[in-house]
Amino acid sequence: MVARQGGRVLLEGRDLQGLPPHEVVRRGVAVVPEGRRIFANLSVHENLLLGGYSRREFSSRESRGRDLDEIYRTFPLLAERESQPAGTLSGGEQQMLALGRALMSRPRLLLLDEPSLGLAPLLVKEVFNIVRRLNQQGVTILLVEQNAAAALKIAGYGYVLETGRVVLEGPGAELLEHPRLKDVYLGDGADGPEG
Repeated sequence: MVARQGGRVLLEGRDLQGLPPHEVVRRGVAVVPEGRRIFANLSVHENLLLGGYSRREFSSRESRGRDLDEIYRTFPLLAERESQPAGTLSGGEQQMLALGRALMSRPRLLLLDEPSLGLAPLLVKEVFNIVRRLNQQGVTILLVEQNAAAALKIAGYGYVLETGRVVLEGPGAELLEHPRLKDVYLGDGADGPEG
């Protein structure tokens, strides 16, 4: 973890600095880390239950059931594999599980770190469609993603970083059309990185 260098981290006007992780989750923040970090030896079902653990009303069987039903509607493949050890899932299925686990906490802010990392193009498209739907349902999403084209297609607002500094910012659709971004990051230029 990198310590904050300055400023404040506020959620709905309340400072999150110094709070233990479980309290940050209770305040409405969930994280899907790079590399998914699922609990490989636990079942899909058990991984999902851990996502809602910090919610006070989660102790109710009825509440847990509703939340699980919602996750299984969003990710039908997880319902089919609910008893399966999470470590035996494909990379795309693990990413869905990591997203589902985060959603079990009913976040107001969802932090996604490289959700497309290591996924086949078809799964990347599916993950980004899910992210778009979640946002349309009212979940605020902060997405960190190297696949600039995919991220900016769904972003309301974006920031482009180079070596830790913001070099471009604006609405996602406008950034997709920015000449510098197209040249360097989207592969339209001769000197730009592939992909």
